[in-house]
Amino acid sequence: MADVLVLIDDLFFQAKLTETARHVGVALEMVSTGEALLSAAAANSPKLVLVDLNARGGSLEALERLHQAGNPVPVIAFLSHVQVELAERARAAGCQQVLPRSKFTAELAAILRQAKP
Repeated sequence: MADVLVLIDDLFFQAKLTETARHVGVALEMVSTGEALLSAAAANSPKLVLVDLNARGGSLEALERLHQAGNPVPVIAFLSHVQVELAERARAAGCQQVLPRSKFTAELAAILRQAKP
């Protein structure tokens, strides 16, 4: 069972997440589509959900469905800093935090520690 569920389709950033999670001591499960996120969230009860809002697999729609289902797990999303409208839509869909990718990257270890067992 993973501590952190991540929706991301960027292979380079997946490697950074994996390395940081290993260093921090948390288990990750990565999915590349919104449907996979919904299935994994229902099956695994992660402590934290991270979402790349630029993933091509329906990330915003998955967030909306998680929120509608009453998801209690904290959700942190990240995106390009210029995507203001998308950030607002993610907040409306239940994200506790929406961060620019640069800030998310800088704070990644601290973010992952939130799910540490």
